[in-house]
Amino acid sequence: MSQSRLETPRLSDVIMQRMESMILEGSFKPGQRLPPERELATRFGVSRPSLREAIQKLAAKGLLTSRQGGGTFVSEQVGSSFSDPLLDLLANHNEFQYDLLEFRHSLEGLSAYYAALRSTPADKERLQARFEELRATYEDQDPVREAEADAAFHLAIAEAAHNVVLLHTIRGLFNLLEKNIVENLSLLFERDNSRSQLLAQHQALLDAILAGDGEQARKMSHQHLVYVEEGLLELSKRETRLERSLRRVQTSE
Repeated sequence: MSQSRLETPRLSDVIMQRMESMILEGSFKPGQRLPPERELATRFGVSRPSLREAIQKLAAKGLLTSRQGGGTFVSEQVGSSFSDPLLDLLANHNEFQYDLLEFRHSLEGLSAYYAALRSTPADKERLQARFEELRATYEDQDPVREAEADAAFHLAIAEAAHNVVLLHTIRGLFNLLEKNIVENLSLLFERDNSRSQLLAQHQALLDAILAGDGEQARKMSHQHLVYVEEGLLELSKRETRLERSLRRVQTSE
């Protein structure tokens, strides 16, 4: 009986698969410029022609893009879980912000749980750095910068969870998440002591992850989002009361 011949994979295919894994795990992020060919070839222990062939295959798949004189970049579309039209719809209709908060409860609670169980020393160092950046923005009291730092902190938690599906789902929502947080923070900061409350909640979440306590990390994530949701509901009711008062004044004139 004849046996089928085992084919040796092309070196460029092996390199391509390795780079695909690095994109999936977040080692190469959307929009990131790749290191120079010489550096990558040395890192993988291969020749530059083999590396170049792998890069061409990844570009054909839409995972990499080249810019004239500017190098090779990971496509911005990598990890985009939602189409642009849908993102625009969600971003421009505030009535759906509670749906987004509910979704965040599920995603971020799971991220915090796995980050506590799986985060490496390098992950923990990155989380601590993101938290310090967040703390610094609170001192400046700039809602936009605070939102960017807030979203970056939560994204770092997703990276530390080491689940590529979870990571890319959250990353796909990153721009929408930033806009949502900007709007939430702008409203919440109207409440007394909100900044100190939010910072304490993020600190408790970070402490639980660093301690490796998955259930506590999930609980702290949940409590943080409950605080945000309750605050927004309270402010929404206040706005409704003000609108009713204005209507009464206008009709009585």
